[in-house]
Amino acid sequence: MANHSRLDRVASLIQQELGSMFARGLKDPRIGFVTITGAKVSPDLREAWVYYTVHGTEADRKQTARGIEAAKGFLRRELGSRMTQRVTPELHFVIDKAIDEGARIDELINRVHAEDAAREASASQSGGEDAQRQNAPDAPDGDS
Repeated sequence: MANHSRLDRVASLIQQELGSMFARGLKDPRIGFVTITGAKVSPDLREAWVYYTVHGTEADRKQTARGIEAAKGFLRRELGSRMTQRVTPELHFVIDKAIDEGARIDELINRVHAEDAAREASASQSGGEDAQRQNAPDAPDGDS
């Protein structure tokens, strides 16, 4: 159990340190506005998976991914100088699509609500016409 909490502490430290590095900015112009959303480390602390999001278009995301891949060695070296571990983990950067998926789900929910509102509005309009027809006196038939 103690080892598990150590993994969490190391992952949190990696997330915090890399987050501050990206917040200060890197010299590579390909790297856009990056947010580090999480980190996980292997049980032996030799590998770390860093989850990030990039704000911008799909082209910005691809360009930032190339920039991060190129800066991986620098980031690992900087991380090693800030951490007190014997071994600095090998960094694997993974785009976190949770925010994009959440925005897509929000969009779908809003679309469903708009469709429901439109359906209710059209039903109330047609329902009002039906009520007017029901309340109108019957027209006399010419057969009586």
